[in-house]
Amino acid sequence: MSGVILVLNGPNLNLLGQREPDIYGRTSLDDIRALSAARAKLHGLEADFRQSNEEGELVSWIQAARGSAQGIVINAAAYTHTSVAILDALLACGLPVIEVHLSNIYKREEFRHHSFVSRAAAGVICGFGAQGYELALDAMAHILKQAKSS
Repeated sequence: MSGVILVLNGPNLNLLGQREPDIYGRTSLDDIRALSAARAKLHGLEADFRQSNEEGELVSWIQAARGSAQGIVINAAAYTHTSVAILDALLACGLPVIEVHLSNIYKREEFRHHSFVSRAAAGVICGFGAQGYELALDAMAHILKQAKSS
């Protein structure tokens, strides 16, 4: 299997390892980038790993993925709960999407229980910390393999 998986990260995730380690752990975003690259490579894929604090930039990357990626793994962070623009871009891109969160959003504040991203996602992985990205890439590889064999 070959192809690029766009791995998108939303606002404040650049502060991982420093920000609220009791919720998000001590693993940095660079550590997660390395884990994601290694896991994608195991499946013959490449992880195009990006982070932005800007909603419009995330939307632009999703739109551009239509011609360059096989799928999207996204941790939209706070935009998960607020961004119809990201939802619309994910729905329009026509690619498989997997939503990932470091923390279990259902054990947190009630406003975090709603996800706009979920409507576009084949599945949601939350609560497993950095391992969630590896699980998401495993799931994406499975989705792509099934699509290829159909």
